[in-house]
Amino acid sequence: METVTNYALKEWDIAIQALELGKTIMLLRKGGIREQGGIFQVDQDQILLYPTFEHQKPTLLKPEYGNLVQPVPSGWHPETVKISSFAKITNILSWNNPQNESLINSLIKYHIWNQAFIRDRLQFKPHKPLYILLLRTYKLPQVYDIPYHPSYGGCRSWIELQEMISLENIAPVLTQEDYDQQVSTIHQIIQSS
Repeated sequence: METVTNYALKEWDIAIQALELGKTIMLLRKGGIREQGGIFQVDQDQILLYPTFEHQKPTLLKPEYGNLVQPVPSGWHPETVKISSFAKITNILSWNNPQNESLINSLIKYHIWNQAFIRDRLQFKPHKPLYILLLRTYKLPQVYDIPYHPSYGGCRSWIELQEMISLENIAPVLTQEDYDQQVSTIHQIIQSS
């Protein structure tokens, strides 16, 4: 593994908090507006987690997470961004059946979003799959407070930070055994649906 990186995945701050606390290992993606051809792709599977605030909506989250979110105006970003974690994307699963309510209900306890968000994601560009990313998250030994840069803005998933972040002494949030158990359970749910 590299000892430094500047490659990051943008995700809601509340989702990153949940990953860092071991409350979830799952992110859901359909593709950012500025993705290549509007299609979501994983270019690198070892990434820093870059928190975003603009599109977080309490009404799209389970109450225990929605209550922690303060909506911000469109286009708002902090002057500095706190980078506190790194992740390895271990599994990329796709889900292409927007009508499968049983799968929506079976997976609900494994992520932070509510059913309205899932239905919205499935119905957005229904011919394209919803990607389920499973991430093994690691805390960095320190929080990096980096200046916001205009290149970080916009509806894109992947960015390159202006500076390198050290990956030395990162600590996994979950044990390998706990992580593998969750991955196995999620795989079984998707396969049985």
